[in-house]
Amino acid sequence: MTRLTAEALIVTRGGRPIVDGVSARLTGGMFVALLGPNGAGKSTLLHCLAGLMRPDVGRVLLDDSDLKTYDLRSLARRRAFLPQSPRAEWPISVERLVALGLTPQLPAFGGLPVAMAARVTEMLAQVDLLDRRDQPATTLSGGELGRAMLARALVGDPDMLLADEPLTGLDPRHAIDGIVRLRGLADAGKLVVASVHDLTLAARFATHIAMICDGQLIAFGETATTLSSALLSRAFAVDACISGAGTPIAVVDFVAR
Repeated sequence: MTRLTAEALIVTRGGRPIVDGVSARLTGGMFVALLGPNGAGKSTLLHCLAGLMRPDVGRVLLDDSDLKTYDLRSLARRRAFLPQSPRAEWPISVERLVALGLTPQLPAFGGLPVAMAARVTEMLAQVDLLDRRDQPATTLSGGELGRAMLARALVGDPDMLLADEPLTGLDPRHAIDGIVRLRGLADAGKLVVASVHDLTLAARFATHIAMICDGQLIAFGETATTLSSALLSRAFAVDACISGAGTPIAVVDFVAR
């Protein structure tokens, strides 16, 4: 089982701690919804957990080995990272964009093996983009590109996925499809950590909640017992009402003070 451990992480920028002493032990089978207000440090923490940024203090362990001991190719096979607000800079086809997620596994010579080509087709179908496979990625809408980038992240079947706001810009149908897919990955034994702003979707589908506020991890635990009105009040300065947290019918409603 995949184990990802953060040990007292501190990241400082401009003399201010962006991530401030965060420690957590994450394992395969978890879908952790990373919650917190804008500027709380969620993106920075995700970059550290993915091995894309080294903390100033502390370390991140993958299966008890420091992330910095992994070569980039080996790490890329184990984990996928989906950045916030992804962009397509080149007019390659959507199919080719998704296939880039297989780069760490490609043979040194030759084209895309048959099995890998089939996997790309499967992922395009899962994110409802099969009819866009030959379309230039630069012509996709923001939501369509977000789905294509999710397919690229998952096409290599990584042990863990770290995603920065993967539901942003998606219409309700595809947002639900996306978060159901994330929960399905966790149910299959993979580790999923994703920053989420839709609190109701987080309450319904995440197995665990991690709340970040001013760079500090102020709460971490199972959704049903961790997501509370008091926690949302503390983090977001809103009056919140939560029903059914940790169940498929959960609802989070809130008003600003």
